[in-house]
Amino acid sequence: MNRIILYQYKTPDISVRIEACFKNDKLIIEGYDVGKSVDEWFGDSDYEYSTTLAGEELEKLYLLFHVNRGDTEGLLKAIAEEYNDNNCYSRFRKILDENDIKYDSFSFA
Repeated sequence: MNRIILYQYKTPDISVRIEACFKNDKLIIEGYDVGKSVDEWFGDSDYEYSTTLAGEELEKLYLLFHVNRGDTEGLLKAIAEEYNDNNCYSRFRKILDENDIKYDSFSFA
């Protein structure tokens, strides 16, 4: 499974990690926030979230990033070059929405 860290941050109050990976034929962007600050926002000390793309929708993403179809490592690198800050998860979802690329999402606090 190919995997790349998009963003990672840690202080005494919060730890954030956002990754992109391929699992089988699906691209998964997932994040995990944990700590005191998360508890203050959500009432629980951890917050998990993910976005998954597959099939035709994933094909659209290869085109959008100008990466050869099936080049999973190239796509992960292209995503990481553009989406690598604290807002990368929401910015990535925004570009999917703007380009009518459908995805499944999940969040849990």
